[in-house]
Amino acid sequence: MIPNNTSVSIFLPALAGGGAERAMLHLAQGFADRGLKTDLVLAEAEGDYLNQVPANIRIVDLQSKFPVVLSKTMALQRHLQREQPTVLFSALDIAGSSLWAKWSARVPTRVVMCIQTYLSGQFQEHQPNTMGKLRPKLVKWLYPKSDELVAASRGTAEDLASITSLPLERIRVIYNPVVTPEVLAKSREPIEHPWFLTGEPPVVLGVGRLVGQKDFFTLIKAFAQVRQQRPARLMILGEGEQRSQLETLIRELNLDADVSLPGFVENPYAYMANASVFALSSKFEGFGNVVAEAMATGTPIVSTDCPSGPAEILDNGAYGKLVPIADPSALANAILETLNNSVSQDVLRRRSLEFSTDRVVDQYMDVLERMTQLN
Repeated sequence: MIPNNTSVSIFLPALAGGGAERAMLHLAQGFADRGLKTDLVLAEAEGDYLNQVPANIRIVDLQSKFPVVLSKTMALQRHLQREQPTVLFSALDIAGSSLWAKWSARVPTRVVMCIQTYLSGQFQEHQPNTMGKLRPKLVKWLYPKSDELVAASRGTAEDLASITSLPLERIRVIYNPVVTPEVLAKSREPIEHPWFLTGEPPVVLGVGRLVGQKDFFTLIKAFAQVRQQRPARLMILGEGEQRSQLETLIRELNLDADVSLPGFVENPYAYMANASVFALSSKFEGFGNVVAEAMATGTPIVSTDCPSGPAEILDNGAYGKLVPIADPSALANAILETLNNSVSQDVLRRRSLEFSTDRVVDQYMDVLERMTQLN
């Protein structure tokens, strides 16, 4: 049993429009809906999801300034001393601010590190800078000192075990809580976009930040091959640093009329529900929230077989096609095959229940109960 006075804090850098932030927001909502006093502690209270925080969750703005790591650690320390939550769930916290804050605050709060990304891939992307070289060492030294480690997929857990030399059994795998009643309700909302009118060519949809990890260059090149075979359109929802390069590629391939980059949208689920194929082209993922969300809308899926979540969501290809990373031809062929013959919507929706909020929050409640029983 979880004591009545149990309280939780969930620590994030911000509420930017990424999958990890969305998953932790859903987790916070799940805790609050079960009557737990829940604080969403943000290094900076900013980001696309800020206006989606329910009223039963308190937002704590640490107002971190430069140097950010030191500033947020000291501010988090003050929060822990003041509130002394039973458990602090920490995500996207590579430098381990949550652990440093707990130690300096000298409080009994338990720290659960939630690993939301495939760390090896992230380290490789940022290796040239000083922090990129320091982060693997910090993870190896710090993470084993947490009270619990929770990974968003088995592949992410295996990667963390390799980095830290921990036994795999020390890391609990809990998939992200991404299929919510709100997602399903929003997926049924209408879209006022001419591409989704009856009789228009099928739309291939990608969703994610316009950054190197998502490799939308490969998706655009694959779509160019699809377009040579049949009428179709490609829409990529999201914003990021690679927008200008992606737009240049679109022009070079003469795809201006058939590829759209609308930016971040409040409700991507309605677009998923109306797309003919959902395509993920990532080099790596911690879980791949958008794959599970698209599955919940009943949309057929094509994904790279990247480390580490999509293959697990798709049960190694049983619920959607998997293709090699950075292979436009393989991705194009999979999209064409899926447009012609796809898994039924009912089968996809049943599978998506594995990633429903209630099911996942149940597992996190088990973690919470274990934390409250520790001496």
